Amino acid sequence: MTQPLRIVIAGGGTAGWMAANLFANIWKNSPVEISLIESEDIGTIGVGEGSTPTLKRFFQTLSIAEHEWMPQCQATYKVNIKFNGWNGDVHASYSHPFISQLDVFSERAFHINALTRRLGLNVETRPEKFLMAGYLAKKQLAPIPSHNFPFAIEYGYHFDSMKLGQFLRNFGKKLGVKHIIGNIESVETHANGEISALTCTDGRRIEGNLFVDCTGFNSLLLQKTLGVKFNAFGKNLFNDAAVVLPTAPLQTMPVETESTAMSNGWCWQIPLRNRTGNGYVYSQQYQSKEDAERELRQRLNLLDCDVEAKHLKMRVGQCEKHWHKNCLALGLAQGFIEPLEATALHLVQVSIEMFIDTFTKGHFSAQYQDTYNKDISERFERIRDYIVCHYKLNGKRDSQYWVDNRDNMHLSESLLSLLDVWYRKGDIVEEIKRQGIGKHFSTTSWHCLLAGYGVFPPIALQQPDSLKEKGDLFEENKLASFFSRCSLNFEKQKLLFQIA
Repeated sequence: MTQPLRIVIAGGGTAGWMAANLFANIWKNSPVEISLIESEDIGTIGVGEGSTPTLKRFFQTLSIAEHEWMPQCQATYKVNIKFNGWNGDVHASYSHPFISQLDVFSERAFHINALTRRLGLNVETRPEKFLMAGYLAKKQLAPIPSHNFPFAIEYGYHFDSMKLGQFLRNFGKKLGVKHIIGNIESVETHANGEISALTCTDGRRIEGNLFVDCTGFNSLLLQKTLGVKFNAFGKNLFNDAAVVLPTAPLQTMPVETESTAMSNGWCWQIPLRNRTGNGYVYSQQYQSKEDAERELRQRLNLLDCDVEAKHLKMRVGQCEKHWHKNCLALGLAQGFIEPLEATALHLVQVSIEMFIDTFTKGHFSAQYQDTYNKDISERFERIRDYIVCHYKLNGKRDSQYWVDNRDNMHLSESLLSLLDVWYRKGDIVEEIKRQGIGKHFSTTSWHCLLAGYGVFPPIALQQPDSLKEKGDLFEENKLASFFSRCSLNFEKQKLLFQIA
C-alpha cells in the first residue's frame, strides 16, 4: 500500500470491537488506520452469552489472559451443552461435550458403539460417557488442569456480552483504534457504488477505504446502502423471537449451558458469576410474546415477580454476499443462526480471521472476494444444517410446533445425505469426509447429536453374550475409571474462582 488504508467500522458491540482489535493486532506493522463509530443511543442486543472454544483462540491472539477479562465480564467456563427434553420420553437429556486432545483415546470407541447400536445391539452410546468434558460437566470441574496434566483441554465461556464489548472497547483504544461516538445519519457513495464516507447527525464526516458494517439487523451499509440481498432461513428454522429474564446466580456454578425444550421452542440457562441468564427462543407463528413470557416466568417461578422481561426479534438467515464492493458485514449485519449451539460469535470471529487472511493475501484488495463469500456462506449453511437437525429429529408430540418441525422437509442435500447414511447403517465418518464438512462440526459432534437423540432402530431380540470383542466397544468401568482418574487434575469451578 502506498497510502494508509482507512478502515471505518460502523457499530460497536462485541462484533465491532472484535474486528477492531484483531485488525489492530494483526496489521499493527502495516499502514492501517482504524476508526469505530458507535451510538450511545443504541444498546447491545447481547443478554449474556455462551461461546464455542474458538473464543479462547481470540484472546490468545491478543495475548489477553483469562484473569484480565473473565472477572470483568462475569465470565465462567463452559465445557458442555446439555439438552433437556428434546426427544420426548426416549431420553430425558443428552450432552454435547466439547472435544479435547484427551478424547483421542475414546472417540473411536464412541463411533464404533454408535455403529454397533445402529445394527441393533444394546451398547452404551451416551456422548458424555465417552468424552472428558462430559465428566468435567458432571462434576462441575473447571477445564484448567494442574501443570502436570499433559493434555490440552478445549473449552468455551459464558459471559456478559455487554461487559465484554466494553472490555474490548477499552483494549482496542489502547491498540490505537480511534473511537468515535455519534449517530450515523447518511452513507455517501462513489460513482462506482462503493462507500466513500459516513455522515453523523452532528455534521461530522468520516471517510474511509474499507467499511465494516456492524449495525446489527438494520445492516445500514451492506443491505440498505449497497442493496445486498438477505436470504432468510425461515423455511428451515422457525424460531424468530426470544424473551429474556435474569435470575440470581446459581450456587453450584456449573460449567455447561442448558437448553430445555419448551412448548414452542427452547430456553437457555447460562450461568454467570453475578446472575443466571435465562431466555426462551420461540416462533411467533406458534406463540405470542405474552404467552412466551408467561411460560418462561412460570418455568422460573417468576409469575408474581416484577422483574422486567426483555423481548427480542431475530432475523435468521444470511446475506447473499458478506463482503461486497468495499464493505464487509459482521455479526447480525451479515446474518444470524439461532443461538442453540452458541455459534454467533464463532461465525463473527471466523469471518474476521478469514477476511484478514484473504485481504492480506490479495495485497489489501478485493482480489479474493468471491472466494471469501463462498467460504463464509458455506459455513453459515453447514451450521444451519446442524441446528436444523436438532428440530428434525425431535421426539416431542405435545404441540403443533414440534410436529411441524419434525415433518419439515426443507433440508439441504448435505443433511439429507448424512441422515440417509446414518439410517442405512452406513459409514458416517466417511460421509463427512466425502462432503468435506468436518471443519464445521466434527465427526464426533455429529455422533453426539445423532446418538444423543437415540436415532437408532429397535434393539434386536437376540443379543450376543459379550459385546467386548477386540476391546473396541465401550467398557464402562474401564473408561469411567480412566476419566475419573484424569479428573483428579481439575478443581471445581467455584473453588477455582475463590482461590483466584
